[in-house]
Amino acid sequence: MKTGAGRAVLIAAALIAAVYGMARVDLILRARSAYLEGEKWMEWSRRPELKKAHFDAELAAREGELSRELAKGRLDRAAYAQKAGLARFERDQAVAESSLKYAYVWYQTAAELFSPPENRWSALARVKMTETRALWKKELEAQKIPYQDYMLE
Repeated sequence: MKTGAGRAVLIAAALIAAVYGMARVDLILRARSAYLEGEKWMEWSRRPELKKAHFDAELAAREGELSRELAKGRLDRAAYAQKAGLARFERDQAVAESSLKYAYVWYQTAAELFSPPENRWSALARVKMTETRALWKKELEAQKIPYQDYMLE
């Protein structure tokens, strides 16, 4: 009976270690994904034409879907015009949003939500978060948008 009990303990320990390992890998991969999303938004803050091209492509895809729905008779002209107008409005809003704000939020997500365990991505995000927050504050000040530090958290 000792052999059976010993084997059960070993299996339980192995299962616990496997679950812990999988959770750790999951958090690291999520931190990496959030960090890379932050990097995308930082690049868009430096090159807004890339951001506009991205959202223009999303708009074109949405308008294509709406056109197909219209052609199939699933949508009348008025509904098409309304939905296409809404899609253009959403694109305009997305392009106008602060890329630095989104970069900061994605870095914050990687640094705070997906650690511990501390990992390469959360450590990098923590550094980038500080830098991005300073840039975001400068952007708000340049646009004369009043804020308090707590609002940026």
